Amino acid sequence: IRGIYPEELNEEIAYRIGHAYSQLTGGGRILLGRDVRLSSPALAKSIAKGLIDAGAEVYDSGIVPTPVLYLGVVENRFDGGIQVTASHNPPEWNGFKLVLADGETISFGSGMEKLKELVMRIKVKKQSNSIDYIKKIDIISPYIDKIKRLVSLKRRVRVAVDFSNGASCIVGKTLLKEIGCEVISINDNPDGTFPGHVPEPNVETLKDLSRLVSENNFELGAGIDGDGDRAVILDDRGRILDGDIALAILVLKSEIKGRVVFDIGSSSLVEKIILERGCEPVISRVGRAYMLKRVREVNAVIGAEKSNHIYFSELYGFDDGLYAVAKFAELLSRSEEPLSKILDSIPRYYSSPILTIDVPESFKAKVMEGVSQTMKKMAERIINIDGIKAYLSDGWLLIRPSNTMPQIKYSAEAKDSLTLKRYLDLAESLIRQVLNDILKEEAK
Repeated sequence: IRGIYPEELNEEIAYRIGHAYSQLTGGGRILLGRDVRLSSPALAKSIAKGLIDAGAEVYDSGIVPTPVLYLGVVENRFDGGIQVTASHNPPEWNGFKLVLADGETISFGSGMEKLKELVMRIKVKKQSNSIDYIKKIDIISPYIDKIKRLVSLKRRVRVAVDFSNGASCIVGKTLLKEIGCEVISINDNPDGTFPGHVPEPNVETLKDLSRLVSENNFELGAGIDGDGDRAVILDDRGRILDGDIALAILVLKSEIKGRVVFDIGSSSLVEKIILERGCEPVISRVGRAYMLKRVREVNAVIGAEKSNHIYFSELYGFDDGLYAVAKFAELLSRSEEPLSKILDSIPRYYSSPILTIDVPESFKAKVMEGVSQTMKKMAERIINIDGIKAYLSDGWLLIRPSNTMPQIKYSAEAKDSLTLKRYLDLAESLIRQVLNDILKEEAK
């Protein structure tokens, strides 16, 4: 649930969501956390009132990264948890991440429709002073203790981190120092105006970090997003690793055995490395709710999305940016080679970023149907768990509907840059052609 505060998301809506969520979970003990956004304290207060007025007991953990809240819910046997956050969105946004007792996210197709129905039905009375009943709880200290038990560095590792002025500032530096890293950090004061840059780690926002790493002999760099569930890893030369490549390196250089989950947009290289290491590759749809479910249902050791969410079995399958940084530090402390050398030793294919074409929501299914029919005729192999991924003679092409926007997304991978361009041109012309045919048909 996300929106711009206060136009789309305000205290009354927060109260209603709290009330509805309490009904959905049957009350019980609910863990509440929030990110550093300026509107988060007010929204957290209102959601707590809604929860309490509907019969729940609320435990407030204050400002915490989202993965710390998830872990807190499961380890302390809460009946559910709510994190007030809009993750990597700009400062004027806010939102809520809602989890059940087992850490499963409430999302569309998994409880969100029922929640929405309850929210619409609630008659808002004058909000009570139920805020007095909130109990405070520390979930950060147990989190640090848990990570220290899971990670063991063989030697000190020099790490530079950009915390994006987000919730991870609260715990990140302490955690990394306690496991044995030498840490230099930037944008490390929690600040809801996000003065460093928007809390979305990408090529643009991580330029300063990249320079810092490459010019000062750091072994590892990491850019953490606003709520801490994602870390973008940089090698010692300041180069950014996509999530699928980060996963490939963890599989290649760690003692991972078992099933490994990756999303449908991942490089073919990932599957190749998983198989070479004697592990079992498992493919998933794109999106956190799908990935978490998949990691858990197949009992995977680890999983990752190209978007840099990395999921760990030892954290109940949750994605955690700080833990991902800790695991890379552990890997490097045991490696003879720098990360840049490991990265360069992996054969790389030419791959595109994710490109989009605007398609009205009501036409998305029809466009995908038309696109699929054509692609099936051209492909050597097809995967259609999320849109359609067509394996062609020198690479692949993926076309899929966006989960959240009126768009069709496409990306490709090929053995050379010319073939890559040909695949992307093919995807674009195919989507536009099918859309135009549908529009002509509608206009008759």
